[in-house]
Amino acid sequence: MKITVIAATGGIGRLLLDQALAAGHEITAVVRNPARLTADGRPLDGVRVVTTDLADADPARLEAAVDGADAVLSGLGARTAADHGVARRGTDAVIRAMQATGARRLVVVSAAPIGTVPTPDRPAPPRHDPGDGFVMRHVLNPLVKAALRAHYADLALMEEEVLGSALDWTVVRPPRLTDRPLTGRYRTAEGRNIRGGRTVPRADVAHLMLHLPEQPRSIRKIVSIAT
Repeated sequence: MKITVIAATGGIGRLLLDQALAAGHEITAVVRNPARLTADGRPLDGVRVVTTDLADADPARLEAAVDGADAVLSGLGARTAADHGVARRGTDAVIRAMQATGARRLVVVSAAPIGTVPTPDRPAPPRHDPGDGFVMRHVLNPLVKAALRAHYADLALMEEEVLGSALDWTVVRPPRLTDRPLTGRYRTAEGRNIRGGRTVPRADVAHLMLHLPEQPRSIRKIVSIAT
């Protein structure tokens, strides 16, 4: 497949890039700083690199990056407090570029608590996700949502942009991410979080995202993942 990886130097994006290369896909990597793709700063073999800042993306560069792609996989998200807002702004720019070029398949990563985060268009979301158990509902989620309020607000707005588009989208919602190696042994669920699923390796999230374009039933679905 021809795959465009958005935010390809991020925690999930870089794993998407490595796994897609290992699988023999044709890759375009969208990055802010191409020197971060390799330890020595040299170009990465077999990867077409498009440089743009997703916080203020160049439309022509993004259109060139997604044109002809069989799937666009986005690991975009804020790394620091200064990056808050980048998920919504950057994803909106990606959607517009896909619409301009006719690219259809989009997979984005969000977060497990987002279904209960209010937005201007959805001011009264469900109080609890149907997949969450007692401890997650009443202890862990309130603490995490308070600590990451701005980050989750950005992701919730990003999801609204995706769900409101006419693209063939899938939203992936993981719980707390870890840096453990790829296991390939993870659980998924559609439209709800996973009972007892409190963590998942970034490598497993990348693995799922890479394989979702081959699963037509995942189109226009929110898919949770956890170990």
